[in-house]
Amino acid sequence: MTKIWNAGGFVDNDPWVIETDEIKAGEGARAIVGLDAFLELVEHSNESGFGVLVGPADDVTRLGPHLDRIALVAIAFPAFNDGRGFSHATLLRQRLGYQGEVRAVGDVLIDPIPLMLRTGFSSFAVSNPTALARLAENRLPGIAQRYQPTVVASAVAGGFSWRRIGGTGA
Repeated sequence: MTKIWNAGGFVDNDPWVIETDEIKAGEGARAIVGLDAFLELVEHSNESGFGVLVGPADDVTRLGPHLDRIALVAIAFPAFNDGRGFSHATLLRQRLGYQGEVRAVGDVLIDPIPLMLRTGFSSFAVSNPTALARLAENRLPGIAQRYQPTVVASAVAGGFSWRRIGGTGA
């Protein structure tokens, strides 16, 4: 069972459905379509509020001219060891200035969620039993040291260890 989680907790009645040949968004649901299908749709439509699925090998910058028509970008993580989705989220937020929802889908585990939040993800489609249990208990793993600047500003006073003055950082 897949549940949608964001920083506010689990989301009830999420309307988004990733469309495939076997699964179509029904009445009251909103479709998430692949990047190429989306680009074809916007070429022949004036609609907005689209959901787009970006795969690891997709060029997320192709969305740039159409960001005002996108309500949700779902970034696929087909395997836990494929980190290209982190780069996609960062590009969307920092370079392209996308302000809408960015959702991690696929193999979403508990340990990378804090890092995903820092790179600009705002929601997660979670099916891993351990991740679901930990999120239900509001037990996200912590990040003790932050070495890179990110999309979401650090809440920890002092910032980056190498920039500290008079502290214990290097």
